Order: sequence, then structure tokens, then C-alpha cells
Amino acid sequence: MKIANYFKEVYTELVHKVSWPSWSELQGSATVVMVASVIIALGIFVMDFVFRHFMTFVYNMFY
Repeated sequence: MKIANYFKEVYTELVHKVSWPSWSELQGSATVVMVASVIIALGIFVMDFVFRHFMTFVYNMFY
């Protein structure tokens, strides 16, 4: 009985109490996340590129 009551309360909360974003808000948020992901990926790529070339330079100095 407790499980059935739990699912009934979950359904009631999701249907009546949660405020869902509109389609335009959802698209805007998704765009922000995608742009931020690309910027962070590019930043990591640049750091990796610089570090790799720096370490290659250091290794070539000793060998």
C-alpha cells in the first residue's frame, strides 16, 4: 500500500506542482549549454596542444 501511495503522490506532484519550462525556454537553455560545451572543449584542446608541444620541447632538450 505504501508503494502505491508513493507513486500516486509522485504523479500528483509532477502533474500539478512542477512548473515545466516552455519550449522557447528549453531551446534557449539547450543553446547556452551547447555553446558553453564548445567553448570549454576548445579551451581544453588549446591547453593540451600547448602542453604537448612544451613537453616535446623539454624532452628534445634532454635526448
